[in-house]
Amino acid sequence: MILLDENTKAVVQGITGKQGSFHTKNMVECGTNIVAGVTPGKGGMELYEIPIYDTVLEAVKKHDANASIIFVPAPFVKDAAYEAIDAGIKLVIIITEHVPVNDAIDIISYAKSNNVHVIGPNTPGMASPKVGKLGIIPMNVIKEGKIGMVSRSGTLTYEIANELSNNGFGQSSCIGIGGDPVIGLSYIEILEMFENDPDTDAVVMIGEIGGSNEEIAAEYVKTMKKPVIAYIAGQTAPEGKTMGHAGAIIEKGVGTAESKMKTLEQAGAFVVRTISEIPKVLKEVL
Repeated sequence: MILLDENTKAVVQGITGKQGSFHTKNMVECGTNIVAGVTPGKGGMELYEIPIYDTVLEAVKKHDANASIIFVPAPFVKDAAYEAIDAGIKLVIIITEHVPVNDAIDIISYAKSNNVHVIGPNTPGMASPKVGKLGIIPMNVIKEGKIGMVSRSGTLTYEIANELSNNGFGQSSCIGIGGDPVIGLSYIEILEMFENDPDTDAVVMIGEIGGSNEEIAAEYVKTMKKPVIAYIAGQTAPEGKTMGHAGAIIEKGVGTAESKMKTLEQAGAFVVRTISEIPKVLKEVL
């Protein structure tokens, strides 16, 4: 498994908000080690027996926390992320969508200069079946196994995880990198982690139209020893039309499903056109 493992001690920033409290309950119920919550002004309270602090620094000092998951409104995400990084947190997951692009650029630049991994913004987070989840991935579709998953799309992550689980392929870890134009950890960085992870036998990579993230990742796929099965969403989207995610605008010949699929195929990935093909291909390659 990668990123979220048995050494993870997580803090929830915005734990007392509607989203924060709802998803914290789910995370705790599936066994995730949530050691503290942070909401300024609510220090001293508890939620689901989790102590709440006014600052991330207090949570780090008291509980040796090393990961943070952020459920705060978009205008406050930058402050929350900087606070986590300054407190010594090494993994920051930003669930919030509509984070201003300039803020996302600043957060990711600041994180890199402090050797901090950022997942998101606009991500469903991550799940490692053995230890739980940090985010909003429904654990009923996930099961323990040896397939690594990396995806830009939240909904497709759940759909494909469910397809794999129903066909006997559990997951080592499932990572949503986020659907925004500017995100933290890229496909390449996650693929490299899976390539070096002894718990992972193959990787399912889920892309979508727009941008060039998948084409860039293809360069790394060429070097991988583990099989990569790739699925690109948006195969029927017309050029020049913005689709869904902020990152999904197709320019002439770049960012289309076809260009991504072709590049990944040339790099040695097993490219499928439908979700139901993924378990079939896994049966062949493993």
